[in-house]
Amino acid sequence: MRGLHIFLIVIISLVGGCKKKGKADFTLKGVITDGTFSTPFINADVYLYETIAGQNSSTLIGQTTTNSFGEYSFTFSRNKAESYFLSSSKPDYFPLEETIYFSDLTIEEDNIRNYTTTALSWVRLRFFNQSPMASDVLQYTRQIGKINCSTCCSSGVNYLNGAVDTSIYCVNDGNTVYQYQYAVQGTTNNGIKSATTVAFDTTEIFLSY
Repeated sequence: MRGLHIFLIVIISLVGGCKKKGKADFTLKGVITDGTFSTPFINADVYLYETIAGQNSSTLIGQTTTNSFGEYSFTFSRNKAESYFLSSSKPDYFPLEETIYFSDLTIEEDNIRNYTTTALSWVRLRFFNQSPMASDVLQYTRQIGKINCSTCCSSGVNYLNGAVDTSIYCVNDGNTVYQYQYAVQGTTNNGIKSATTVAFDTTEIFLSY
């Protein structure tokens, strides 16, 4: 009888252990860095969304705030998810948006994901044609500057025609260079204009031609 009792305890323990492993939680954690100032990205809101396979919408499953070391951490159920979406936001910084696939996560250890974001800055591209003619064409092309963001200025060659006295604002990573190459068609007036755009502020690049 005692042997049977021990046997039943072992079986129950094994079954219980299997169930626990099947529903084990994921732990997702890491450090977010302020790339502009090479410091921890502190007091930033961090959100975690879950997308279940076969569904088009995502559900918020976690929210936290980075600590004084820029650390964040989430522990969440191991559901039949397709992917997770992590986002972080803070005033005057570019939003952080990252997709994490279910297949890339493990329950065996903490899932470490470290990220970097940067401060916002703006550049005012000021153009002024001193002696305008209807046939004047100025072309300029960005060479250095923020790309691939929803508020970034367009890539490729840009044209300004005739009488020009205008300003165009572009977003940039704080404390980095914004540079463009320009040429006035039909003349020898061409060159490069650049400036370091100050974090949280607007820096002007003025071209008079």
